[in-house]
Amino acid sequence: MIRNVPISERIKLIRESERLSRAEASDAWALKADALWRYENGKTVPNAEVISKMLSHPRFVKYALWFMTGETFPDGNQISPALYLPENYQPKDEESA
Repeated sequence: MIRNVPISERIKLIRESERLSRAEASDAWALKADALWRYENGKTVPNAEVISKMLSHPRFVKYALWFMTGETFPDGNQISPALYLPENYQPKDEESA
């Protein structure tokens, strides 16, 4: 479930799945590199304007549905990052079931 994946981790999964350095991603998103570091490390939560800018970039728009809902729609070019493995984000009570 996507609610088990912190926003910081979602951003990092997108960047790393695209094989971008933090500098390359911050350039693409027009962010300062230290701001992206804070987002990825959970020090700061990006506001709606920043998230919108990130997800509307042509290279990253394919992750918008997943980022917001955890759902994918491959026929509509809405996918999850390649490095996202849902089993890594199961809540503790579901793991024992």
